[in-house]
Amino acid sequence: MNLDTPVKELYGVGEKIEKYLRAGGLNTVGDLLYHFPRAYQNRADIRDLNDMSAYEEYHSYILTIASEPKVAMIRRGMNILKFRAFDDTGSVNVTYFNQNYLKDVFHTGSTFRFWGKVTREKRTLCLTSPSYEPILPNKLLLPLIPVYPLFSGLNQKFISKLQGEIVSNLSSFIVDYLPSEIRDENSLCTLSYALKNIHLPLSEEALNSAIRRLTFDELYLFALSLSKIKSVQETRQAPAFADSSISELLELLPYTPTDAQMKAINEITLDTCSKNGELFKKPMNRIVVGDVGCGKTLCATAAAYLACKNGYQCALMAPTEILAAQHYESLKPIFDKLNIECALLTGSTPKTVKKSTLLGLKCGEISFVIGTHALIQADVEFDNLALAITDEQHRFGASQRASLSEKSSATHTLVMSATPIPRTLSFMIYGDLDISLIDQMPPGRKKVSTYVVDETFRTRLNGFIKKQVDEGHQVYIVCPAVEEKKDDVDNASDYDPFSTLFDEYTPPLKAAVEYAENLKNNIFPELNIAFIHGKMNGKEKDSIMMEFSNGKIDVLVSTTVIEVGVNVPNATLMIVENAERFGLSALHQLRGRVGRGSAQSYCVLVSDSKGDKAKERLEIMKTIYDGYTIAERDLQMRGPGDFFSSGNSVRQSGQIELGIAKSCSDTLLLHSAFEGARKTLALDPTLSNENHTLLRQKVEKMCSAKAGTIN
Repeated sequence: MNLDTPVKELYGVGEKIEKYLRAGGLNTVGDLLYHFPRAYQNRADIRDLNDMSAYEEYHSYILTIASEPKVAMIRRGMNILKFRAFDDTGSVNVTYFNQNYLKDVFHTGSTFRFWGKVTREKRTLCLTSPSYEPILPNKLLLPLIPVYPLFSGLNQKFISKLQGEIVSNLSSFIVDYLPSEIRDENSLCTLSYALKNIHLPLSEEALNSAIRRLTFDELYLFALSLSKIKSVQETRQAPAFADSSISELLELLPYTPTDAQMKAINEITLDTCSKNGELFKKPMNRIVVGDVGCGKTLCATAAAYLACKNGYQCALMAPTEILAAQHYESLKPIFDKLNIECALLTGSTPKTVKKSTLLGLKCGEISFVIGTHALIQADVEFDNLALAITDEQHRFGASQRASLSEKSSATHTLVMSATPIPRTLSFMIYGDLDISLIDQMPPGRKKVSTYVVDETFRTRLNGFIKKQVDEGHQVYIVCPAVEEKKDDVDNASDYDPFSTLFDEYTPPLKAAVEYAENLKNNIFPELNIAFIHGKMNGKEKDSIMMEFSNGKIDVLVSTTVIEVGVNVPNATLMIVENAERFGLSALHQLRGRVGRGSAQSYCVLVSDSKGDKAKERLEIMKTIYDGYTIAERDLQMRGPGDFFSSGNSVRQSGQIELGIAKSCSDTLLLHSAFEGARKTLALDPTLSNENHTLLRQKVEKMCSAKAGTIN
């Protein structure tokens, strides 16, 4: 057995099971080994049967079988197995359905550790379908039982069995790639110990040690990969613009740019313009990061102007047709006055217009094109593309961003992100990019009044929705789920070392589809209500967003697909249902969808959570409006997961998709991992040292991975 061994060679994996595993991306032993549990059942938490505080929640009970199991047929295709069990404090009826083979497992006088919910039915205690483990003289029962993410056709028992088989063979094929000096300096356990105890932890202490090591590894490899990517980029060349003046552009603006905007523009100018008459220079690879409404678009406009006035072409790619159209409508009048030909190219562009646009780009008549993914299609050719701009960059896969830049052999790259990130993370996350932080808002922008309410305010909230619409405004309502569904495993009381987001009690999820139907049919039948979610195709979403933008929809019920890329000045109310389910940065992004016009705007966060953590986070949203401060608090409370991962992140990395490190709340470990990578590269910049062979292979494998899909 080794990391590349196909899953079909594991015991019990036939053709059907192999298909299920492959559908979940588990093709090899290595894939399975790094398929970590999402939580753990704390079966060391033993309760007595008379402990009423434990009822209706999952706990462990040490029980002795008091009667032989009896099997009865309830109806055709359904049988029930029952027996009594007891401890020193009471007795309970244990029931299983359609598992009559268990009559040969449970015998009077034998003792088991059961895991399940004790309920009271009248005066009788009941335990239905609990997990069980026999207590034997020489058998050690693990205190923490892993709960794995599941895929169709698989169950916990089978996944755990496969992981057990792999873990029992670890010593024969796992070699530690982390330099010993880095491991010792950071007091990290060995890789073999970490992988064993992430799947079969002997104690909570062992589990925490394993999580710490595996988290360090992900961040350390992330840092090494970013460095490798940047070193490759620095070998390329792009045109050096001779004329660096943007005064003609600034004279056309109806406002004065902020100091932060001018600082970013000057950094872009230094990246792209000639200093000593050189014709080529290192390509710009810069990201402009700033809060919603801070003026990033002006920075992109200045960059595009520099490219076009120097005789080159520029392309700006947006994630949606509506955002591309908004950019085009606002920028074309400016570029017309500057005598620069500007065009729009999207999937909806009429054939005749598209044909002339493609010809104009190929012969160089069109200098500035704004569009969507249509820009990276094979039939789009440029005469001399020198600048590729990507807006809302985390909505694209890495290969899509690269495809735009690769439309020319010599291209500067500028990306924009509306998600503020903690300054402590910026250089870690964007290690392959230079960063321009816009941390200053234009004067006169109104704050969005933010409120936190629970279900008791529902009637008043509905009245406020109606008031906003009656005044001619529009409303967003965001739900955390698309449709109602039940979790495959009830793990409300699982010990979850990975998650710092949810408290013990999480209210039921509001689902966009059902919620919109209820509003439309029962609450506001007179209003025009629509819903939008990520499972819709691009044309459906763009069509609905266009209708909302044009004022034809009063209330838009949505998942977080509206988090970025929409500018609807007439929308004055944002309602976020189950607000406790969102991170601070995500909530801040949602709040930024309103407050874009002259009218006072509002954000209402609805939560019935009674947990202290949820209350603290929502209070932060109610009192703090600066995106960078909110991002810092999010990092402190939840770890860097949202900032690294692809879901709601500021960076979808095509090189690395973080797993266990998403929920790392240890900022010291985060810094240690990146510092460790810096030290390793200082000693061996190309990782060519013989001792770094495995490490180099690991990094090369990560850098060769491409994430070519849109979130």
